[in-house]
Amino acid sequence: MKGNAMAEELLQERFDGVLLLTMNRPEVLNALGTEMMWQMVEALQRAALDPEIGCVVLTGAGRGFSAGGDMKARASGAKPPPVTPEAGADELLGRMECSRLLHEMPKPTLAMWNGVAAGAGMSLALACDMRIAGESARMTTAFANMGFSGDFGGHYFLARLVGPAKARELYFTSAKLGSAELEKLGLVNRLVPDAQLREETLALARQLGQGPRVAWRYMKRNMKVAEEGTLAEALQAEAFGMMRCRETEDHKEALRAFTEKRPPVFRGR
Repeated sequence: MKGNAMAEELLQERFDGVLLLTMNRPEVLNALGTEMMWQMVEALQRAALDPEIGCVVLTGAGRGFSAGGDMKARASGAKPPPVTPEAGADELLGRMECSRLLHEMPKPTLAMWNGVAAGAGMSLALACDMRIAGESARMTTAFANMGFSGDFGGHYFLARLVGPAKARELYFTSAKLGSAELEKLGLVNRLVPDAQLREETLALARQLGQGPRVAWRYMKRNMKVAEEGTLAEALQAEAFGMMRCRETEDHKEALRAFTEKRPPVFRGR
């Protein structure tokens, strides 16, 4: 495995078509500092365009995924408020691009969910295509406890995963959910022992990282249309994606492999 650290607060590792991003502020449960978030935006933008990356994994260092916004820094007054709400909203929208990229980039994204995911940390986990959680995983929207309404797309993702009524309950009450409740609600795709979390997540990531990347692009596009559009729009998107994939080297390789009764070797072309 080849390691590469962009900066101390966001670690990056590339291997077998996978980019593993680790939020690395374990002393504050990986609270989302401004610098970390801008680094994540840049890393995700590059990964979205990188033909060598077929899957992105997001996780947190230490005993938690992410506690969300850096409330200690805010309480200390370390960062002054923006001049106007409008300027602050523009800056926040730039950092929230992380959620859009995790959800919409043309390749699978996985959250390797260790320990707590709260507030914006929860939103980032939910933005990923799939969530593999350890038994220590837990979640809370948390925003109401701080007098905040919520950011990083949590309302969008949570309402689609659990339904609008349950999403409202979780936002209004800031209820704390353990791993069994997360699994019951369908908020995690797989629940595994903590000791096996990295191994199982990265095994899936490697499988996806070596998959048909053009097909991943159109699957992601189809899912976005299915979430937001009409049936007619979904059918149109599916038809175009199938015709595009039919011309790829990956599809032709899959046909050869089917005939030869062997696993296909995809090249992402």
